[in-house]
This record gives sequence, structure tokens and C-alpha cells, in this order.
Amino acid sequence: MALRRITLRDFVIVQALEPVELESGFTVLTGETGAGKSILIDALQLALGARSDAGVVREGALRTDICAEFDCPAHVRPWLEEAGFDADDLLLLRRTVDTQGKSRAWVNGTPATATQLRALGDLLLDIHGQHAWQSLTRPESVRGLLDAFAGIGAAETTALWTQWRCDQKALQQARQAQTSLQQERERLQWQIGELDKLAPAQGEWDELEAQHKRLSHAQALLDGAGGALQTLQEDEAGALAGLARAQALLQAQEHIEPEFASLANILSSSLAQASDVVHSLQSYLGHAQVDPERLAQLDARLALWMALARRYKRAPGELPALLEDWKAQLHELDAATDLEQLAAAQATSAAAYQAAAQALSAARARAAPRLSQAITQAMQDLGMAGGKFEVSVTKAQEAASHGIDDVVFLVAGHPGMTPKPIGKVASGGELSRIALAISVTTSALGMAPTLIFDEVDSGVGGAVAETVGRLMQRLGSARQVLAVTHLPQVAACAHHHLQVAKHKSPDGTSSTVQVVQGEQRVAEIARMLGGERATETTLAHARELLAGASAPTT
Repeated sequence: MALRRITLRDFVIVQALEPVELESGFTVLTGETGAGKSILIDALQLALGARSDAGVVREGALRTDICAEFDCPAHVRPWLEEAGFDADDLLLLRRTVDTQGKSRAWVNGTPATATQLRALGDLLLDIHGQHAWQSLTRPESVRGLLDAFAGIGAAETTALWTQWRCDQKALQQARQAQTSLQQERERLQWQIGELDKLAPAQGEWDELEAQHKRLSHAQALLDGAGGALQTLQEDEAGALAGLARAQALLQAQEHIEPEFASLANILSSSLAQASDVVHSLQSYLGHAQVDPERLAQLDARLALWMALARRYKRAPGELPALLEDWKAQLHELDAATDLEQLAAAQATSAAAYQAAAQALSAARARAAPRLSQAITQAMQDLGMAGGKFEVSVTKAQEAASHGIDDVVFLVAGHPGMTPKPIGKVASGGELSRIALAISVTTSALGMAPTLIFDEVDSGVGGAVAETVGRLMQRLGSARQVLAVTHLPQVAACAHHHLQVAKHKSPDGTSSTVQVVQGEQRVAEIARMLGGERATETTLAHARELLAGASAPTT
């Protein structure tokens, strides 16, 4: 069980449709032409992200509102959790569309996008429409069916293809850009050469400025140190002699005034510190000198720093970092212009893609005969005795993201005919039956718990119609199957029967959906057999169909 119920409000010609309860097994929807048999399918597709427009809103209403409730399959829960939706036992989808064509959607009460609804729909439903054969002429659809039947995927091949194309592009761009890259490389090399002549070190600028300042004021510094030393050391009037006399005077009287002892100690400490200053000044004067030659060297180096800083419009202290940045850029350019390395990367990715594509092609080749045989058998069951279906896998002219194969469905409707591409089969009835054979054969491949067949039995009748009904009945034993049909033989095989009816009133035309059982179901199948007015013959035929459909097949 997957799809539980659908509720509609103001959808096309439906004013209000109370929850339509759906059961497991095979359910058919029938009704008169124009009654809106496909209305539930259309609404369901809209709830699952189909493109919306204002035309779905019932005339005179402000918006259409669709709710669909599903049992939540186990394989859907990881998707819900990753997308940020609640993963409960029940899955409630709701979508509204207003008269401006604007839509809003929710998954379990949380706002969702139409893209998310479509992704969710792929996990919940597999819909086969009455024009399903049209997709069988599209290469991507044909290839997808074969891959699904084979249980393989092209994701890895596609990823490797993308990497290969990226490497090809990088190599091509590098070759085309050789001239401009070489010019940029030469410019960087020249600039790096200019700064390398300076060889600026981190912190050097600040040290140069400090040294230059000292040498620029060398004579003043020497004069200051000499004067300070003379002031401290002068024989009688010097600071050291004065401190010594003051200390001696206090020490001579400290036996009378104890406070003088602490003051004498302070002077003793000051005298020691002053003596240290004298030694330091003497050492400084012994080494310091006016050095015009060194000053000239500093002037020249500072001038070079300043000139390069002005040329490249940077503060002098930023030159070391600028040099490192240019060297990094040059390294990147060298890597970008390394054609040998780029060519090797392109060759590696090409080989990886070819290996994956060859493996994918081999898997397709192994699966093609099995799919051909399965669909051929289904064609026999659907009244195309002697018909043949063939899955052609040939090497494509050019490699692509999906691999190196061209996959085409060929069909021969009658014995002895050469299979031709399915799009060239003229008979509409044959196309419908072939599409139905493919749908039945491949319907068990996906994980979607609900299969929907929307008038895929168009163009068939008689014994073939009964076979179609039996096939869907068999499918309904394992999956939930919902089919819109106009064939009484198909309807008789259903486990459950919903009738769509159109009603006219002063407020307009509306459609309703109701479960039919017992005599109501007999009357509906009789209508499908013989028109609006049931006769004893059509009623008897309807009962016969129902009885035969419920009997086990041999």
C-alpha cells in the first residue's frame, strides 16, 4: 500500500472532492467520455511537482487545493531526512495554485519546492501515459530503460566524462594562452629580479631607519655622552664627588640621627648607579664614532627601498611580502603553462572514462538480448503473434556523458518483417501495444510502490484487452496499480473500481468520483460494453466478464 487518499478542491471542474480512499491491488477509474477520468491522475501529478498554471483553478474560485496522502516507504525516509522534512509513517503532500498561476507546496506541513516534489514523485509513483510510445523515440529514455533493466547506472561514467572534459579544456586553454601567459611570466620574472636585487628581509626596513637615525646624529650623541661623563667625573665639582661628600656627611651623624642611615644608603645606591653610567659612557665613547662611509651606505640602501616602494605603489615595509606574493604567482603560472603535466592529466582522465564507458557498454550488450526477449514475449501476450522486439546497442560516433553507445528500440509487428526503429511503426494500435508491453515488462524495475497506467490500453480490444487486464491484475498482486481505462475487459479484472461522473447544476459542471461495487459495478461495465442504456444482454455480459476475471487463470 502506498497512495492512501486524494482530496481536491476547485480543481478544473471539481468543486470539492471528498477524500478518495485508495486500496492496495489493482484499481480502475472509468466513466463516460469527457467525465474527467484522468482528473485524479492530473491532480496527482500536480501534487508531485508538475508544472502549474492558472488554468487548473476552477472558474470562479480563488485557488485550487490538492492533498495526497501516502504510506511512507522505507526507501523514501533517507531522502526526507536529508531534505529536512519529517519522516513519519504517513507522507502528506499538499499544493495550491492561485489565479495568477503562483503555487505553494508542503511536505508533511513543511514548505517545499516544485523540484523537491518532483524528486519525491519519482520515488513514489511510476506513471505510464497513453502516449508512452513517444518517449521510446528519445535516446535518453530508451537508454534509461535498458540501464534500469540491466541494473546499471551511468553516474560514474558521467562523472569521469566531466573530469575528462575539464582536463581537455584546461589543456586547450593553456595552449591557447601560451603567448599571454609567457608575457605575464616575463613581467613577473622582471619584477622579481628587481626586488631580488634589493633582497628585502622582513623587519629590515625598521632596522635600517634606526641605524640611519643614529649615524645621522653621531656627533651630537658623542658630544652628549662626553658632556655627561665630564659632569659626573669632574674632580671637585662633579656629580660623583658631590654624592660621595653628601653620603660621608650623613654617615658621620647617623649615630645621633638614625634616620640619616637610610638616607645615606639611598645616596650609596645612587652613587653605585651613577658609577655604572660612567662605565657605560666610557665604553660607548670608546666604540662610537662618526662613520660617513657607513652613513652613505645606509643612504643608498634606503633610497633603493624608497624608489622600489614608489614604483610599485607600496609602503617600504610591504616589499618583502610583495616579493613572496610575486614568487607564488610565478609558481602558479609555471604550473599552468606545464603543458606536459596537463596533457598527462588529460590522458589519465580519458583512459579512466574509456574504461568505465567500455564496462558500461559491455553490461548494456549483455542485458539487451534479455530485454528484447522479455518484451517480445509480452508482445505475443498482447496479440502481436510473431512480432519481434529488438534492443540495438551500437557504438556511437562520439563519446558522451552517458557512454559510447547508441541504444535504439527496433520492432517488427509481424513475422518475417525486418525490425525497424519504433518511431517508424505506422499503426497507432501497434504503438500502444508495444508501449504497453514495455511498460508491463519494465514496471517491476523501479522502487516506486504505485504504478499508474493512464489509458495505455488505447487501441486494443477483444482478447487482447482481457490479457491487458490480467497483466495489470497480476501486477496488482505485488504493487499498487491505478489504471484509467475505457475497456470493460480491463475494468472487470480490477480488484477495486472507481467511477468518475460529470454532473450539471446551476452553479456549473462538476465531476465526482465514487466507489462502485456489486450491481453498480455491473451496470458500469454494462455501460462500457453497450452504451448508456443497459440491456439484459450487456448486463449478462458484464456479469460474465466479472466472473471470468475473478476466476484463476490456468
